Amino acid sequence: MKAVRYHGAGDVRLEQLPVPDPGPGELQLRVATVGICGTDAGEFVHGPRFHPVDTAHPHSGHSGPTIPGHEFSGWVSGVGDGVTGFTEGDMVAVGAGVSCSTCPPCRKGHTNLCQEYWTVGLHSNGGLAESAVVPASCTFNLSNSAITPDLAAMTQPMSIALHATRRGRVVEGDLVTVLGVGGIGSFIVHAAAEAGTTVTAVDLEPARLDTAARLGAASTLDVSAPGPDQLLNDDRASVVFECTGRPDSLLRALQLVADGGRVVVVGHQPEPVAVDFREIALDELEIIGTQAHVFAQDFPRAVDLIAADPGAWAEVAPTVYPLDQVLQVGLIPMAKGESPQIKVLFDPSSDAPRPLRTEN
Repeated sequence: MKAVRYHGAGDVRLEQLPVPDPGPGELQLRVATVGICGTDAGEFVHGPRFHPVDTAHPHSGHSGPTIPGHEFSGWVSGVGDGVTGFTEGDMVAVGAGVSCSTCPPCRKGHTNLCQEYWTVGLHSNGGLAESAVVPASCTFNLSNSAITPDLAAMTQPMSIALHATRRGRVVEGDLVTVLGVGGIGSFIVHAAAEAGTTVTAVDLEPARLDTAARLGAASTLDVSAPGPDQLLNDDRASVVFECTGRPDSLLRALQLVADGGRVVVVGHQPEPVAVDFREIALDELEIIGTQAHVFAQDFPRAVDLIAADPGAWAEVAPTVYPLDQVLQVGLIPMAKGESPQIKVLFDPSSDAPRPLRTEN
């Protein structure tokens, strides 16, 4: 099979590998569509941080060159011992996060905080290949859904967005500001708008802001040019989502949120950030973290949200590319902040770029 493998920083190769067989509790998939994100680009430039290239991962057991890709869909082509609820030919989406189900966080329903948590495509081989093997426990059966495989590949980032909005406790009537409407921010815009909030999308790129408006933002703000801060007014947001990972943006989020409001830290900061906690106390602000998603709660809703408005996602990922373009249209441009589209998707069975398929 064709597969993209990560060997180290700047060393990603398209290779021919044997098709993997499913073990107990696992599914073998014929991969349909797979997306990459900022985490993949970060591994390409600065890694290995997540990929266990040199040392076996303590929970997944994988070591050595790693096939990335933790956002993907496919068709079941093999069923391992002990797996129920799936048959060959079923279309599925992969949640990627694997939890033990028995540790204290798992018993409380916080499977994303599992003490033995690992992620398919980060800590084990993932979906940037013609075939993949995944635990059935993090795989969602779509055989009764009308969603296309291309759209199904976007349910994993949508589930992360939904988890972030749950962490932010957004409710109907909230004023929400999203700083950075790229790969996750655009999904948060849609999730928050669908919850009945009034969303303001903020970014440096007009095209991304146009897409945010299509996804439900009531207003947009282009901050590429310096000028008065239009968000510093009496109607400050009750919830601000910081999605850029930039220290200045995190500090700005704390300035923009209303007294008694919440800042949800979605983007990963490269270094510790100094914060004036006296102001946090006096204004009764909350700083909230968010990590991955809770599969049982977030993934079914993510499928419903993506399927409810198929046409909207053609603006997020208008083109699906073949695997041999992972470097030139995916990892390299993303690492430079020059991605050709908000979400970059690949079709391992394709030899040329094609339009996103929103209808079966």
